[in-house]
Amino acid sequence: MAIRWSLTVDCADPAALSRFWAEALGYAERPAPEGFATWPEWLLHHGVPEDEWNDGAYLYDPAGAAPALSFLKVPEGKAVKNRLHLDVQAGGGRETPWEVRWPRVLAATERLTAAGATVLREEALQGKPDHVVLADPEGNEFCVV
Repeated sequence: MAIRWSLTVDCADPAALSRFWAEALGYAERPAPEGFATWPEWLLHHGVPEDEWNDGAYLYDPAGAAPALSFLKVPEGKAVKNRLHLDVQAGGGRETPWEVRWPRVLAATERLTAAGATVLREEALQGKPDHVVLADPEGNEFCVV
């Protein structure tokens, strides 16, 4: 039996980065715990100082199919290439015909750059464009395939 898991991203601004990834993946902010209408209400109840309210942000897949994402504030910035990255499969996967997949990849790339991503490079496979490598607003690399 598989074990449920989530992915945590270290970052400088959890709220801003979680908004980008919510847009990128169609995720939503995790609802406040039961008994609380909002996260600020929960934070106040637990005595969390207001200057710590952006120390974390949490997203989930509203369909319940994909892992949750957490964004945690850390003091250091990103220094080297990611050893782990996300593949945003906006094109439908390599089993989708290239003529259908590639326009989808380009459309998703355009949408994500408008949301704050930066295109790093386009990669080819067998002489045709295959995927685009981007960086999120804090420089974390990911691919649109």
